[in-house]
Amino acid sequence: MSTTILSRDLFRGDSARLVFLAVLTLLIHIVVNATTSYSYFRDELYYIACSEHLAFGYVDQPPLSILLLAINRVLFGDSLVALRIMPALAAAATVFLTGSIARTLGGSRLAQTIAALCSLVAPQYLGMLNFFSMNAFDVLFWTSALLLVTKVINEEKPKLWLLFGIVVGLGAQNKFSILFLCFGLVVGFLLTSARRQLLQKWFWLGTAIAALIFLPHIIWQIANGFPTAEFVKNATLNKNIISTPLEFLVGQILNMSPFTFPIWAFGLWHFLFSAAGKKFRLFGWCYVAIFALFVLQNGKPYYLSPIYPILFAGGATAIAGFIERRQLKWLRTTAVAVLVASGILLAPYALPVLPPEAFIAYMRTLGVEPKPEERHERGKLPQFYADMFGWKEKAEAVARAYHTLAPEEQAKCAILTFNYGRAGAIDFFGPKLGLPKAICNHNSYWLWGPREYTGEVVLVLAKDLGEFRDEFHSVQLKEVIPCEYCMPYEADTQVYICRGLKRPMSDVWGSIKSFN
Repeated sequence: MSTTILSRDLFRGDSARLVFLAVLTLLIHIVVNATTSYSYFRDELYYIACSEHLAFGYVDQPPLSILLLAINRVLFGDSLVALRIMPALAAAATVFLTGSIARTLGGSRLAQTIAALCSLVAPQYLGMLNFFSMNAFDVLFWTSALLLVTKVINEEKPKLWLLFGIVVGLGAQNKFSILFLCFGLVVGFLLTSARRQLLQKWFWLGTAIAALIFLPHIIWQIANGFPTAEFVKNATLNKNIISTPLEFLVGQILNMSPFTFPIWAFGLWHFLFSAAGKKFRLFGWCYVAIFALFVLQNGKPYYLSPIYPILFAGGATAIAGFIERRQLKWLRTTAVAVLVASGILLAPYALPVLPPEAFIAYMRTLGVEPKPEERHERGKLPQFYADMFGWKEKAEAVARAYHTLAPEEQAKCAILTFNYGRAGAIDFFGPKLGLPKAICNHNSYWLWGPREYTGEVVLVLAKDLGEFRDEFHSVQLKEVIPCEYCMPYEADTQVYICRGLKRPMSDVWGSIKSFN
């Protein structure tokens, strides 16, 4: 990274605009989370549970984001704003670094501003970086890595491959997807004159550093029978919606905003075909390679989202250069104004700023509903928002059933759920309600096991017990929990008190594993 970033020049000249946009991004996320009527996102409750079981890996992710969450909880607490401070900081840093990439590509202040604005207003980034998950940091790691590669190419600083290796190693400890970036970069190197970078000793030393940082998680995967491979296989076959190449492309346009599409599309053209972009042609091939790979693997459209800072920067650099050469001052103002206005217009799709009924009316007015990426029945709200409703109510219903039990039954009562959202809700909201921690068959919860429970008394939170009721001598339905805005599979969840497990809990546990 340039020493300019760490100097007093941070608040002067080119950097001043980027600092302003980064701070604005941070404030937007903090204010939204401080004022929203929505609650914790389903996955956040699971991640909080993971942060109480620190390890070198989890069924569905590497450990870094969970370690950061554990630190975050110690420093800031568990409120919604506190939980989402780190993602907000990641969003702000991503905006700043996107503008910095444009600068490294030779972009003017206008180019840097347009590129940074694109990262600020893209709906995928507004939404994904507004709550705690590995995805917020994934975008930041990709952006940091791409900035380092542009500096290696443009400033001929091969020793930066060492820092690149650290970024990639940490990025892989956060989410595997940064390895797809490495794949795309290698394709770009091989297909362009930048291939000489592969002959640099610094490149291979950086690669070794990345592998060394990532090694503890690989050891964890081996020790646990590669659970993530099973998780990915099941999700791909049974959960993710398969997209055609055209649908995948449309997903990119909608996720990153139709208003930023001309900029990143021009950036792709600039890298692949223009004489001015020849030096950085590897980034065009990098995008094409990763796009093709995700289509072939039936990946979700959002998987590609971390690549866009480089395309925003390339497109903004080329467009700003055209505007300034032709002295089209009106177009400079228009470009910035359109991006700002589009960000305001589309923000409700990504940020929980409208109450549910107002958001439903807003969708109807615009006539655009987010396309689902998983094979689930739709509810009133898109899944992203629906998964922010009903969790505390579920925990409260379980508590009501639990407190009807005699003290001797409470002492041996297990609370069992069949997905990590419900289990996470019990674990997060339950302590204040007098509940013990939940057990669950889903992802890392299954690895944590059934604790010491024997199955004499099991309080089950489920949509429907189905065949599982046959495992018990006695089953009593205690309550049905309505939820207007939940996903359909979370609405009308039922609370059962089950007694007398017919076989050992260890046998049951081995048969109900669910990695997906």
